[in-house]
Parts: sequence; structure tokens; C-alpha cells
Amino acid sequence: MTHVHRASARYLGLLAFALIASVLPAGAQVKGLQVGDRAPTVVIQTLDGKAADLAEYVGRKPVLIEFWATWCPLCRQMEPTITRIINENKDKLEVIRIVVPQNQTPEKAAAFVAKNELPGLFLFDAEGAAYKAFAAYHTSYIVVLDKQGKVMYSSDGGKQDLDAVVAAAMAKPSR
Repeated sequence: MTHVHRASARYLGLLAFALIASVLPAGAQVKGLQVGDRAPTVVIQTLDGKAADLAEYVGRKPVLIEFWATWCPLCRQMEPTITRIINENKDKLEVIRIVVPQNQTPEKAAAFVAKNELPGLFLFDAEGAAYKAFAAYHTSYIVVLDKQGKVMYSSDGGKQDLDAVVAAAMAKPSR
């Protein structure tokens, strides 16, 4: 391939990337659920083994869902933010941590939660049903749903700014 052809190929690649980026909303997520998607409902289990239907939590008030693990450093980074959000929004926001089954057991997760006095509802995704339904791709993947169960936010990482989206989810009027 000549120098001119390589430069042209690079230019076309950059042009394609710019074109794709221009049609996506700013900050759009290209993995996981998309903003505006309706939240899927699945039955998983509580840490003590009882069935837990996510439909019972979605559609009444805003919901923050985090795909979580005891071994996840990004989840630990998010812990102070999520704890503060829970404390500031006690009865107005449901916070659900879905424990992924990789290198986890419900007992191990329950012991970790108790030892570290972590707030929120922890559910165990033994078969990976929620992980698949939510198109989760990483631990620390967080989805914020409005009161109608529509996705308002979807991202991952140890430094997510959730305050504005949680406030917007709570301020959005019910239909």
C-alpha cells in the first residue's frame, strides 16, 4: 500500500468515525441499553435465595441499577456516590445492586454487604438473566430509569456523575 493510499484509508476511517459520532447524541452510550429504551423485566433472586421480579421495582419511582461484584474496584469507587444518593433520596429512589455471578455466591455477597454496611437492595443474578436483558457489559454498569421505567442514563466506570440524572429522573412527571 502506498503512502497516499494509507493516508486516504486513514482519512476515510476518521471521516466514518466523525460521521457516526455526529449522529449520536452527545455522550451517547454505544454499549448496553440506550436512553429511551424501556427497562427489561426479569426474575432473579434475593441474596437469601427468594425470587425477585424486577417488574416489582420498575415503574413506580425512579430506579438506579448497578451491576456489582465484591471484587469490582470500579464498584468500590462508586460506593461513596451511591451511598450518598441513597441517603439523600431515601423514599424517592429505588437503588438495586445486581450481583453478577462471576466468582460470587449469594453468601459471599451478603457477607461483604453486611461487613461493609452497604445500603440498597442487593439481588443475585445466578443465571445471568438480568446481565443479558440489560445488555450489561461490565461491572459498575449503571442504568437510571425514570418513573415510567424508561432508560435515562446508561454507562460504566468508577467515576460517574449521577447527581444530575437522578435529579432529572425524580423531577420527570409521572404519566
